[in-house]
Amino acid sequence: MSFKDCVLSIFLGILLISTDFAAARKKKPTQEEDCDVCVSVVKKFTATLSDDVKSKPEKIETAFKKYCKSLKDKEERFCYYIGGLETSATYILGTMSRPISNHFPPLKICEKLWEADNQICDLKNEKPIDFADFSFKKAKVKDLKKILSEWGEENACKGCSEKSEFVRAVKQLLPKYAPEAAKLLEEKDEL
Repeated sequence: MSFKDCVLSIFLGILLISTDFAAARKKKPTQEEDCDVCVSVVKKFTATLSDDVKSKPEKIETAFKKYCKSLKDKEERFCYYIGGLETSATYILGTMSRPISNHFPPLKICEKLWEADNQICDLKNEKPIDFADFSFKKAKVKDLKKILSEWGEENACKGCSEKSEFVRAVKQLLPKYAPEAAKLLEEKDEL
């Protein structure tokens, strides 16, 4: 094998590998699970729109910016990606507002957003915690803080520094936010 053949085979190998990575990265969302944050935000947002707003892309964009002010976590990040927040670096709201005004389904709207910005579908909703299988002994403080945050009870454990204090706060609020799980834990004598 000559030097020229060796260089050519290496070049072709690199080209083949980079093509495979590009193809894997460019997988178009075909199901709601592929782009669940986008689909859920678009569904919830379109449900809030009146018929006169739905027909005008400019009004849709204005309404979306107002809608984004109340969102948190992944949904807020979605707003940031498409330009719904004042701090957004990009602005692709038109890619969402025109299809909404044309009554496209949420998944098709998200496909169009994904074509404009691939990271739109990288946002995934986390699975809800199943307290029936949840182990407070194995839980991390980070997870316990997240539970309190999801419940809107960040102040329930203000000043807490020990894991046991966070566990106590979550267990005290469990009957209010997850009554079925509280009953199961009471039966197991873990509450």
